[in-house]
Amino acid sequence: MGCKEERDLVELEATVEPTWPKLVEPLEKIIDRLSVVWGIVNHLNAVKDSPELRYAIEEVQPEKVQFQLRLSQSKPIFYAFKAIRESSSWESLSDAQKRIVEAQIRDAVLNGISLEDGKRQQFNEIEQELEKLAQKFEENVLDATKKYEKLVTDKKDIEGMPTTALAMAAQKAISKGYENATVENGPWVITLDGPSYRSVMQHARNRFLREEVYRAYVTRASSGDLNNTPIIDQILKLRLEKAKLLGYDNYAEVSMEKKMATVSKAEELIEELRSASWSSAIQDMEDIKIFAKGQNATEADELNLWDIKFWSERLRESSYHINEEELRPFLSLPKVIDGLFSLAKMLFAVDIDPADGLAPVWNEDVKLYCVKDSYGAPMAYFYFDPYSRPSEKHGGAWVSVVVGRSRALSRDGTSSRLPIVHIVCNQTPPLAGKPSLMTFREVEAVFHEFGHALQHMLTKQDEGFVSGNRGIEWDAVELPSTFMENWCYQRDTLRSIAKHYETGESLPEEVCLKLRSARTFRAGSELLRQLRFASVDMELHTKYVPGGSESVFDIDHRVGQKTHLIPLLPEDRFLCSLTHIFADDYAAGYYSYQWAEVLAFDAFSAFEEAGLDNDKAIKEMGLKFRETILALGGGKSPLEVFIEFRGREPLPEAMLRYNGLLP
Repeated sequence: MGCKEERDLVELEATVEPTWPKLVEPLEKIIDRLSVVWGIVNHLNAVKDSPELRYAIEEVQPEKVQFQLRLSQSKPIFYAFKAIRESSSWESLSDAQKRIVEAQIRDAVLNGISLEDGKRQQFNEIEQELEKLAQKFEENVLDATKKYEKLVTDKKDIEGMPTTALAMAAQKAISKGYENATVENGPWVITLDGPSYRSVMQHARNRFLREEVYRAYVTRASSGDLNNTPIIDQILKLRLEKAKLLGYDNYAEVSMEKKMATVSKAEELIEELRSASWSSAIQDMEDIKIFAKGQNATEADELNLWDIKFWSERLRESSYHINEEELRPFLSLPKVIDGLFSLAKMLFAVDIDPADGLAPVWNEDVKLYCVKDSYGAPMAYFYFDPYSRPSEKHGGAWVSVVVGRSRALSRDGTSSRLPIVHIVCNQTPPLAGKPSLMTFREVEAVFHEFGHALQHMLTKQDEGFVSGNRGIEWDAVELPSTFMENWCYQRDTLRSIAKHYETGESLPEEVCLKLRSARTFRAGSELLRQLRFASVDMELHTKYVPGGSESVFDIDHRVGQKTHLIPLLPEDRFLCSLTHIFADDYAAGYYSYQWAEVLAFDAFSAFEEAGLDNDKAIKEMGLKFRETILALGGGKSPLEVFIEFRGREPLPEAMLRYNGLLP
């Protein structure tokens, strides 16, 4: 790392005293400089991939990891934190300060500080290797997704595909050299990018096309020189070795040191939700079979994995008279954003204004915004990068921090540094001169990510180590994001986001009602799909024996029997593209989505109890949510924060009710 980092660390170790100014503030500055710079590198790697950037990361990464290990295994810093913990002034520290000290001590131990030299050397080699493997895993997924292109020339083969999907496929064809491609006559190029893949699975009448695309999707990055299978084996082997070095039985136990749950509590929740969903999933399957039969579908008696999305979508259209494509003109990004910002103003008393031009951006579609308090003073800034760019941008949607709120890193020595975040989505881009016309799923994704961003932007913590979502137990971080998704379905919000992009007319009231009642459609089946990942993640990090008789895919298929009514394909290798578990923070933690859903739905039900049409009550409840869940960061335990907001411990009823799973 830059010599300055090294020099500052050496100086801190030489002058450290167990006090805030002599330990925590200088340490925060060292860590901040590294995380800001590396955060930007990671961000560009995810939104603007290039061979040069990959090469540069590969060059610098070992030094970066080495410096992080040197920092987290620093004995002088560790002993100084322990001295604070054991000092007579411990009781005079704030909650946030106590949480910082305890987390620093815990993390140092999890980073190998207590190991003897030989073992610490081994630990550090494992960390280096894991970081490289995660990077390679993600590159392989991106490359494998990009590699697949299906050229379709016959109109018959794309029957049922909506105009938006065909416009994207024709645009892709043009970029591949078919300069005469048109929406009406093709040729069309289909890819495994989210919007393209989902359109085929939901709408293509051609069953052979669906099967081919499905098979390609669930086997991404599982063969040839992009094969992630050996990488998965190596990651799991090293994680287990690391856990054993630290004195744990398995990697899940290590992961749980930073969670609200324990291994057994997480497994209990997964099983409770699985059994609650199973019978409704059986009913879902029955409904589709009966419907497909009624449509004289030849496959009705032997529906396969590539038929489910297609027939569910037909059944949804028929039951609720909702057509995804016909909804798109009512869900244009500019109007969705307007509605979202109005909601934020009502709930949290903030104004959000465009701030384009204040800072450079990495793509012309990226927008910059400023969040202001009710007096017009800036509180935070965020970049918004909404559209899918399969050639250079990873799939999915996420929020990352550029800089967090911090008093120690104040620019003027008086007011705290303000947070800046990235919100990144992968939705349908603007086509043929129209704005981005979205699916409802894409709307939910924007609300979800905005929820994460709010927790960073509206934090009141001035201690950088616990501001935003830093220092929050990981299984609680999805609370604000899932909470915000609920508002998409609330009548007034829906009316404010769903306006025709040309005429401005609101979506008819009866369609709004249908959208809301369709929310629980197939919720049991959808939850089971998530529980497959949560279960296999837990199993791989607790019971799996590297090199043993059962492969990771055997385990996935065994788990799949309890979550999928139609068995997974023998050649299903979806694990090879599951970056959440193998290249992200959800290892032995995928259950966090469900754990946080319990908290989020319960939090939202407080607004229902207050009365969703009672503006005054909603504003009061919104302020309470802002002052607790959005403000307190990692400065208090998430359970205490939740109780402060809700007045009691969380209950699972609301989550089951929203998913239509209560008998």
